Amino acid sequence: MENLNERFKHCVNIEVEGLDSLARFAASMSSMGYPIYIMSFKGRDGSYIYGLLAVLKDYYKMYGIPVFYYYRNKSELKGKYLLINLTSKEQVRVEDGIRPGWIHIPIIKLKRSPEFIDL
Repeated sequence: MENLNERFKHCVNIEVEGLDSLARFAASMSSMGYPIYIMSFKGRDGSYIYGLLAVLKDYYKMYGIPVFYYYRNKSELKGKYLLINLTSKEQVRVEDGIRPGWIHIPIIKLKRSPEFIDL
């Protein structure tokens, strides 16, 4: 039988359709009290990867599988925060600062992809 720990030594990568989807997921995690941030790095193909780590809990006999939800963009997003406003209409922006009443998720720029993320 295959050793499941060996199979999942890297994250399971899941690409979302757009930045709005990633922002929505980050906002929902933030509202549950999880400390959340977006990691940013250049992918092997030269694109810019923006993503967050989560854990798929209680998968069969495993305690959790690391999952990296990510958005891929051809150019670098200019800004230090992903801002989400959910008051009357969903708004997502990337800016250098925060705004009162908006959910703000910091974007952490990495020099390279972490070893456990294969992108």
